[in-house]
Amino acid sequence: MSDLAARLDRIAELIAGGRPDLAAAEAAALRAHEPRDAEAARLHGIALFQLGRGAEAIATLESARVLAPHSVDVLCNLASVRLAGGDAATALEALEAALLLAPAHPAVLNGLGNARRAIGDIVGARDAYAAATQAQPGHVGAWCNLAAAELALGDHAAGEGAAREALALAPGHPEALFVLGHALAAERRHGEAEAAYAAGERSTPRDARFPYQRGLMLEEQKQFARAADAHARALALDPDLDAALGQLAFLRRQLCDWRGLDALSTRLRARAAAGAPGLAPFGFLAEPASPAEQLRCARTHATAIDGRVAALRARNAWQHAAGDPDAPLRVGFVANGFAHHPTALLVVAFIEALREEAVGIHLFSTAPADGSTLQRRLQAAAHAWHDVHEASASGLADAIRTERLDVLLDLDGYCAGAMPEALALRPAPLQVNWLAYPGTLGAPWIDYVVADRIVLPESLHAQFSEHVAWLPRCFQPSDTTRVVGIPPSREQCGLPPEGVVYACLNNSWKLDPATFERMLAVLRAVPDAVLWLLSAADGADDRLRAEAARRGVDAQRLVFAPKLDHAAYLARYRHADLFLDTAPYGAHTTASDAIWAGCPVLTVAGPTFASRVAASLNHHLGMPQLNAPDDAAFVANAVRLGRDADARRALRDAVATARGASGLFDMRAYARDFATLLARMVARRRAGLGPAALH
Repeated sequence: MSDLAARLDRIAELIAGGRPDLAAAEAAALRAHEPRDAEAARLHGIALFQLGRGAEAIATLESARVLAPHSVDVLCNLASVRLAGGDAATALEALEAALLLAPAHPAVLNGLGNARRAIGDIVGARDAYAAATQAQPGHVGAWCNLAAAELALGDHAAGEGAAREALALAPGHPEALFVLGHALAAERRHGEAEAAYAAGERSTPRDARFPYQRGLMLEEQKQFARAADAHARALALDPDLDAALGQLAFLRRQLCDWRGLDALSTRLRARAAAGAPGLAPFGFLAEPASPAEQLRCARTHATAIDGRVAALRARNAWQHAAGDPDAPLRVGFVANGFAHHPTALLVVAFIEALREEAVGIHLFSTAPADGSTLQRRLQAAAHAWHDVHEASASGLADAIRTERLDVLLDLDGYCAGAMPEALALRPAPLQVNWLAYPGTLGAPWIDYVVADRIVLPESLHAQFSEHVAWLPRCFQPSDTTRVVGIPPSREQCGLPPEGVVYACLNNSWKLDPATFERMLAVLRAVPDAVLWLLSAADGADDRLRAEAARRGVDAQRLVFAPKLDHAAYLARYRHADLFLDTAPYGAHTTASDAIWAGCPVLTVAGPTFASRVAASLNHHLGMPQLNAPDDAAFVANAVRLGRDADARRALRDAVATARGASGLFDMRAYARDFATLLARMVARRRAGLGPAALH
């Protein structure tokens, strides 16, 4: 072997052995003696790249390309370095040159797939990865990449198949298990997905991604305690994995496990203030955070989404015509809740009423068909029903754009099942945040938020990225066909035969130590009263009982209602004397349910959208006296009512009267006002004007 070949082998071994510092030094020395040797320059470039010296690596590899313009290895290395630096277009050019030299080279084809994916050409990427697997059937990386591309295109079965091909070649391969878990999760096979991530955790126990993903799948299966343990493991492995931090805090709230919660919440808020990526904005709404903090968290999340879809959005280059100023409105609504879901319960009567307006209604359902009465009503009310539950984000955006809408209303925001990546592609000329997500999305692709002046007063507008479109009524619609039946007896519901029943049938994560103490203060002052709560999972009920006892209230005065079908749940409000709201995330659909069933809702209007929904309902019901100015007044009002049976009866009678007279539940009027608001949005755009606050 020549001295040159030996030195080149030595440099390659240093690179393979994880010593790029020594490799770079030896390569530089060799190039000083052999300036025309392309391989020395190529290895030098690789070593520099591994040292994080990207600009020098590119310059060195470009030198190697000049020396060996037909070297496939040089072109592939140059493309990889440029791609890592964010220059996908130049990387693609190098790979296309390599492809001309070696049309069936698996590394070239795999790299070509990576570059195409980076510029948003997912179909081209999938084709390149598929060609790589054909050229080299044993190329595990190409099979993993093919699986990821198939998932991005919405073909979950093909993604699963490619991942399993990779695992057949390399059992226990971490990346293959990771993408297999994603494929199974996309098919809503959460138990199988969790098993794939568990295998990955066993394979690479120091990789925090696997316990984090396991936690997400365990949450989907309502195994909240195990999910919390998984996120805690992920956070222990990677303290900077802020996504796990956010999930852990939210799970602790669901479990009513308040040990160390203040410290966890403080850490979470600090990370949000620092612009940490990965924090779920929805869970952050449950934290005692200011509107400005919520905006910061949402904007960080939106920026990450925007970055992921920027290349595809640029590739699509969609343009939206101004539209005929006299044409009827074409309005789309997209939701994961167009099934047996609280969202459907809120909107169904409104959508039915909206059909009477001069509006073409398109409903895009990302939820699987469930044959529920609510879903059938929505299908009948829509002018066009689009079942897009299997669509990828890109596929959903294509489906929306095809309909040439004037305005699209997003009923998910960042809630479970949301697909914000689809809206970030800008499939509609006007896009609106409405109803399900009680806060700002911080997203440049959302133009408006629909609200009212109680839930989102002028003083809060500055903390929303959206322009506010204010309705002249409560922003929240409701189903007026709900029947409040006769409940089982108090004893059958677990309630004592006599005494005041305070109710809070919100989800457990809306309770926190301050809210719970407010409720216990009421119980301490009204000795014959009980607190009726919604039962939660994994020992949450026992934790609340223990906390009540610790704070001087008999644990037996907490009564837990099981989760029931909606009709049975609604009927139980006939036994409730007063609904005690939570903070900082209050009752929303639950407050509407209680009022509809005749149960008054006592609340404190907090500083955020999520804390003001019940206050808006009460205001538009014509009963602002139920909106206490602070916690002390909240407790005093609840105690006064608890001690005065006549006052309680009078209050329920007033709620019953206002329910019919106030207009809060007038969905025909709601639909007219809503259609007028949409028409004003669209009229501005058709006139060439940008979005603006609509009063």
